[in-house]
Amino acid sequence: MAQKIVPNLWYNANAVEAAEFYATLFPDTSSLVEMTYPQEGLLDFQLPFVGQPLVVALTIAGMRLSLINAGPEMTPNPSISFTLNYHRKFLADDRLPAREALETAWAGLLEGGTVLMDLGTYPFSDLYGWVQDRYGISWQLSLAEGQEPEQFLVPCLLFGGQAQNRAEEATDFYQSLFDDSASGQKVYYPEAVDPVLPTSLMYTDFCLAGQRFSAMDSGVPQDFSFSGGVSLEVHCRDQAEIDRLWLALSAHPAEEQCGWLRDRFGLSWQIVPANMEELMERPDAFSKLMKMGKIVIADF
Repeated sequence: MAQKIVPNLWYNANAVEAAEFYATLFPDTSSLVEMTYPQEGLLDFQLPFVGQPLVVALTIAGMRLSLINAGPEMTPNPSISFTLNYHRKFLADDRLPAREALETAWAGLLEGGTVLMDLGTYPFSDLYGWVQDRYGISWQLSLAEGQEPEQFLVPCLLFGGQAQNRAEEATDFYQSLFDDSASGQKVYYPEAVDPVLPTSLMYTDFCLAGQRFSAMDSGVPQDFSFSGGVSLEVHCRDQAEIDRLWLALSAHPAEEQCGWLRDRFGLSWQIVPANMEELMERPDAFSKLMKMGKIVIADF
């Protein structure tokens, strides 16, 4: 089944370098420049990128991420991170201990990065750590031996700042929008201690369109929340699906452009047709896209 929801990660003119870096650290990882900036039709801030890579497709153990090569306009933060479940079934050489593979990746991510939770033993994992890498992308590395994780890479949504204590409301809402969606475990905080409430989620996992995600309300006050630095791109089968999702998710119309919107929780989405790559090959496609809010397929 094709991956319907693709996380998009924003990089400051170094997406190709980042993709090559990740390929040295993570198992079964490859990258490909999927789209380049055109020679004309660019906005002023895009002019330095004429002819350069625009989208780098990064595949990690079967899961696709899109790396956007752009400028400093958007910055990732830990509100969206990526959990990597180290289990031998995801390693090319199943003789390599998963612990060793995890520790090697941790050491690489730590070069120029920042520790958010120390690598060590926790009640939920024999070996776990949370790190923000040199590019601003956050990764949670967890030893999953003794478990049977369905995905190596699982996007994790952290509800803090303006989205504090809305994890359950948001994840229930997202599940209502997509086929093949389901709720998993829900673990609530045992007591209300600022900033959490009795209804705040310490952890939940859930499924959207057949893909695993997780979410949590922050257990400590945060001065950040979701940003356009990481967005979720949805590949829609037709205009009707684009229209339905746009109507349900759109909450900041003045900011919308190129199929990009923010929902009422602050999370950024890109609602695009599944054949977007083919549409972008049509004459003047880039300039037409830049004039759109919601994408209208017939206008390409």
